[in-house]
Amino acid sequence: MPTPEEPGKPHERPVLEPIRVLRPRNTDALAELFREMTEDATGSYEAVPLPKEPLGNEDVTRQLPPVTDRVRNLRRERRPRSGRASGPPRAAVAAVAVLGAALVGFACALLLPGRGNEAAAQTQPSTPAPTPTVTATAAGSVDPDGAGTLREGDSGPEVTDLQQRLLRIPNVYDNGPTDGRYDTVLTEAVARFQLWYGIRGDETGVYGDDTRRDLESRTASGA
Repeated sequence: MPTPEEPGKPHERPVLEPIRVLRPRNTDALAELFREMTEDATGSYEAVPLPKEPLGNEDVTRQLPPVTDRVRNLRRERRPRSGRASGPPRAAVAAVAVLGAALVGFACALLLPGRGNEAAAQTQPSTPAPTPTVTATAAGSVDPDGAGTLREGDSGPEVTDLQQRLLRIPNVYDNGPTDGRYDTVLTEAVARFQLWYGIRGDETGVYGDDTRRDLESRTASGA
């Protein structure tokens, strides 16, 4: 019966040594395999020297046929065996001819109407355009200043009446002639009257409806 161990004392047991486990490495196996392969190769095969052919041996070289013979052989091989000349089929040639004829006809149809119209235009006689005749009444109605408008270059009793009325307006047509001619002096007098009295409906220096209405109202017999 074993005696109990005293407290505070270490146990007296045998010390266990570590166990080393050796595992083969992959490199060792690869080296072993390579060594076996080299040993088998050196033991089973023998080195045999190859025979050397002498340079410049005419028997070994092959003589090529002349160029003319080769060309003749190629021509014979390319010839058709049936003996018929190679070329495009007749149906394709006919289709191309029909298509070309159709294109030519279409082009002629486009060109002929244009030429016919040009010839007709050349044969037709050129009639001069009628010149519009403008009468005095039409010109008077179209005048923007009014039907009885007087301007420089006119003459007559209406111009005389205009001169006599302007003489009644102070400082507009002083000592002006009353000869019935619408000259430059009368034009300046009408323009002066329009400017002083604020008449803007008519052209400057033209005796239109607005200027006539204002002048007649200022030179009336009862005024």
